Amino acid sequence: MTSDPSAAATARIDTWLWAVRVYRTRSLATQACKAGHVKINGESVKPSHMVRAGDEVRVRVAHERILGVKGILLKRVSAPLAAEAVDDRTPPPPPREETPDQVLRDLASGRPTKRDRRAITRLRGY
Repeated sequence: MTSDPSAAATARIDTWLWAVRVYRTRSLATQACKAGHVKINGESVKPSHMVRAGDEVRVRVAHERILGVKGILLKRVSAPLAAEAVDDRTPPPPPREETPDQVLRDLASGRPTKRDRRAITRLRGY
């Protein structure tokens, strides 16, 4: 054990991601680091890279999340405590475009007529 005071202010990135509940298990966090889905301050990192308060972590889960490190956690804690250690800077998703309702036709009516096709085209916005 070292007597370095800065050692308490750092943690492995895979451990921190697991502790703040970005990934369900530490092994999933490790795999994400190895696959290049985790970047600290714009640089891809290995699972053993140390993270400190003030760093910006970009994680690609289903979408990219941008997290600021406010606190260092070495163990998994309750969700409210984990939320205090993270500054979520992820921008909100863009507004969803409204799509027209699907055109439902009676299956037994056969092929659409020319008038029906024009109505379908108009409804779909082509």
